[in-house]
Amino acid sequence: MSRKYRTFSKEFKLKVVHARLQGKSVAELVREHDIHPNMIYKWVQEYTAHPQTAFRTSPERDGESQGGAHTVAELEQMIGRLTMENDFLKKALALAANASTTPSSPNTEPGAKV
Repeated sequence: MSRKYRTFSKEFKLKVVHARLQGKSVAELVREHDIHPNMIYKWVQEYTAHPQTAFRTSPERDGESQGGAHTVAELEQMIGRLTMENDFLKKALALAANASTTPSSPNTEPGAKV
């Protein structure tokens, strides 16, 4: 049985956090929005720690949006190169295996009986 996780927008999280900070109880917010109380506590903690950067995606928060894209491109190039090398080596191994299992041709030296 797989669990389906919900994702919440930044606006929704801010709405819940602001309601909590204005005095609404966690129990009321849980009933109203059908979310787990731990999520509310987590969102409030994140908002109070970093109000300007709260609820952003991790690349934006870490400042790696440009560097991350560059790293992904490098890794994709490396995957392509390694895939080509892997295919080449598989073909070479198959050819070597076929060559070693193929029976040798009959002896065609002069004077040899066939």
